[in-house]
Amino acid sequence: MSARYLILEDGSVFSGEGFGSPAVTFGELVFNTSMAGYQELITNPVYFNQIVVFTQPNVGNLALQRNVYETITPSIKGVIVRNLAQFEATGPRQVSLDQYLNQMNIPGITNIDTRALVHRLKVAEKPLRGSIVPVPDDHAFDQLHATVLTNQQVAQVATPKPYPNPDVGLTVVVIDFGLKNGILRELSRRKCNVTVLPYTATATEILRLDPDGVVLSSGPGDPTNVKKSVLKMIQEIQTRVPLFGIGLGHELFAMANGAKTKQLAVEHHGMNHPIKEIITDQIVYASQAEGYQVERESVDRQRLYVTYVDLLDNSVQGLRHRQYPAFAVQFFPDGAPGPDETNSLFDEFMEMMRQGGER
Repeated sequence: MSARYLILEDGSVFSGEGFGSPAVTFGELVFNTSMAGYQELITNPVYFNQIVVFTQPNVGNLALQRNVYETITPSIKGVIVRNLAQFEATGPRQVSLDQYLNQMNIPGITNIDTRALVHRLKVAEKPLRGSIVPVPDDHAFDQLHATVLTNQQVAQVATPKPYPNPDVGLTVVVIDFGLKNGILRELSRRKCNVTVLPYTATATEILRLDPDGVVLSSGPGDPTNVKKSVLKMIQEIQTRVPLFGIGLGHELFAMANGAKTKQLAVEHHGMNHPIKEIITDQIVYASQAEGYQVERESVDRQRLYVTYVDLLDNSVQGLRHRQYPAFAVQFFPDGAPGPDETNSLFDEFMEMMRQGGER
């Protein structure tokens, strides 16, 4: 492995060794505290235009598995690990993390002091842009400062055309804002006949498919950058069929019902995040990948009520409509990776659809 450097827009330089693709990359840095599931994280569309720092010190000891990709073409910009684990293939079709990143033209850097890097990201209290480069000279910093990252992340990762994921059960329309395959897996396990539509789909186009329910998928970026027509679509759909929002879908559901969102100073990324269900006082652990959250004081209590809160900062993690069969959660109930304690929310959605939306 050759020498590579991570440079940050605040002037910081971290030296290490490169793996994966030798390309130069630019992106916003976030850190993930998950202890496992690196393949699901790297292929999650929520990390579009981001470079992910793994706090787990040893990454890459297992081969990539063909059945756990969250998307076929990853949109992550780079991977940073403390130690790239030694990998020995036990079969001819096994692929290492190094090989996979090279195939996908994604650079990685190892032998980085990830503890110091994470500390730098936390004290900054704002997202920092960075670049993985072969030489940390003035030209590299000039390029980093001149780089403008798009704020149209959803348009970049969402499907441009509808496609089916057929089965024999209830009919579900999934609106793709950066859909991760874990959502489709959970619906497939429940025999749902799924059609995935672009995020630009109108209420008329959705209802034309006569769905039993609609899922608003997770996705990347600032929810306020999504087209305002999406909020109008949600406002109409929630009055017609059961609706379930996840991640970015949760934030858009909240905004469609009068709430506001705000950017986190330090993003939440991990798979054992403590969440409290208010009605039962039960503590569950869930996978999170959020850079924005719903402002609790902005929630209109005449329309919505809070169902889940984050035990670390008391932020809103779940909402339900008081009048319509519609609810949403900030975390990932499909896990992938992470605990499956909250995937019963898909069962709740199924029951809501079977009852025809009755409360």
